[in-house]
Amino acid sequence: MPHTVHIPTPLRQYTDKLDIVQVGGATVGDLLSALTTTYPELKKHLYNEQGKLRHFVNIYVNDEDIRYLQKEQTPLGESDTISIIPSVAGGSGAATADLPALEQEEIARYSRHLILPEVGAEGQKKLKAASVLCVGAGGLGSPVLLYLAAAGIGRIGIVDFDVVDLSNLQRQVAHGTADVGRRKLDSAKDAVLAINPHIQVDLYETALSSQNALDLFRPYDIIIDGTDNFPTRYLVNDACVLLGKPNAYGSIFRFEGQASVFATKDGPCYRCLYPEPPPPGLGPSCAEGGVLGVLPGIIGSLQALETIKLIIGQGKTLAGRLLLFDALTMRWRAFIT
Repeated sequence: MPHTVHIPTPLRQYTDKLDIVQVGGATVGDLLSALTTTYPELKKHLYNEQGKLRHFVNIYVNDEDIRYLQKEQTPLGESDTISIIPSVAGGSGAATADLPALEQEEIARYSRHLILPEVGAEGQKKLKAASVLCVGAGGLGSPVLLYLAAAGIGRIGIVDFDVVDLSNLQRQVAHGTADVGRRKLDSAKDAVLAINPHIQVDLYETALSSQNALDLFRPYDIIIDGTDNFPTRYLVNDACVLLGKPNAYGSIFRFEGQASVFATKDGPCYRCLYPEPPPPGLGPSCAEGGVLGVLPGIIGSLQALETIKLIIGQGKTLAGRLLLFDALTMRWRAFIT
């Protein structure tokens, strides 16, 4: 019975660029022997000259790191999945020496990331080194902040000047009943740190304007648009374009949502897609037209996902595409922008 073996990015050049291969074996040793027989070039990267598995090669069976067990004698069940995680796994971006180290508690916290070949230790370090600014701590900002905190983004900035209202609680999950009347900045920060105390949280109690946007955006790697009005949305776009900062975009109305990534090096910006806003009254706000409470959770999660992909340099982002979601029909459509 063949097993699924996940191949990390730096070793895929030796497996015909495959990220997943199917190889059988009763034990980890048997499986690795079959793997290196099928892909001979892998052997020198996994084994030293004495035929011993290299110390920097970690093997995971399902979610369990077996480095402290007798690796090659570990028996395999029929449904077991194997991941090979070399400590030298690399990628684009800063050199490993420039990235912050992971503490032991962080290794345990992010273990499900670390066993993903596309993330691994270096990807997690990139997340820790990254800085993200979220404009708005409401419906979209709430899931964005919670998931980026859980993912281990090292520095998160929040721009907001509103207070929590009872009507917010139907969808703004970073805030609770006890937070009604508090600054959204404070309750959002509490929610972020409750999930992950390792994060630096910067608070900016201000309305975004043409006078402060560039200064607010400049220290951050990626800007997330969690705004709810057209003037601010265009301002976010224009500042991102001027500074060369990616804009993780999301918008919601009633039962429909949109997501994209704007202002990347080779992609269009929001103004390229919509050169001018609709006339007043044609695009009402959520307060005027309503919104299904779970919808911003879906779209905000997509914004967080795209942000993470941009940071770790994996996958294909929504740059150059506009993703539309209809919650009533459960229909997804993607358009080239």
